[in-house]
Amino acid sequence: MRFGSFRIKLCQFVCLISFGLSQNSTGHAQPYTLSVFNQGSDTTGIASKTETRPTDDAVLSSAPEQINIKFPVAVRLVKLTLRNEKRDWVDISFRYSPFVKQNYIWNLPALKPAVYYTADWAILSDTDRLIYGSFSFSFGSEAEPPSVTRAAEEALLLQRYGDPTIRYVPPPRTQIIIDQDPPQYDPPFVIDLKEDL
Repeated sequence: MRFGSFRIKLCQFVCLISFGLSQNSTGHAQPYTLSVFNQGSDTTGIASKTETRPTDDAVLSSAPEQINIKFPVAVRLVKLTLRNEKRDWVDISFRYSPFVKQNYIWNLPALKPAVYYTADWAILSDTDRLIYGSFSFSFGSEAEPPSVTRAAEEALLLQRYGDPTIRYVPPPRTQIIIDQDPPQYDPPFVIDLKEDL
């Protein structure tokens, strides 16, 4: 018998013995626990006690130069994004820092006029629970509270689609780039449309 076939036979024998022994013993499953990514709503109350500047649904006279988020306890800020109502992202150069703080101040670039802006944040609590929240603001002489604009958008969608259970989320804007040069190819034949007299 060759050594390779002996190893295969030995592995088969060990598997059969293991399977037979497992039939006579009782097994214990691990207790069910929720995944970190499958967490429910914020039970800590941190999100509801968090203070922001600008405040949620604020209407400002001019564009803010900073975002200020003050949490009730020291936390690790793992996400901070800013986007306008068309879901265009604003590069605010957020970088994660593992240090815990209670007050986060982030400088903003010059914001272009928009209907409103939304800042989304996420933190890790002391028990490593992911907690998230957001706040919206608008600015300018003709600005309205973001909640008014959202209510008008929802009323328009309800009128258009009629089903209040369908929630429409506008997709992010995309830029389509079309090749401007005409394609180079040799057609298999040429059609001459001139009439012979």
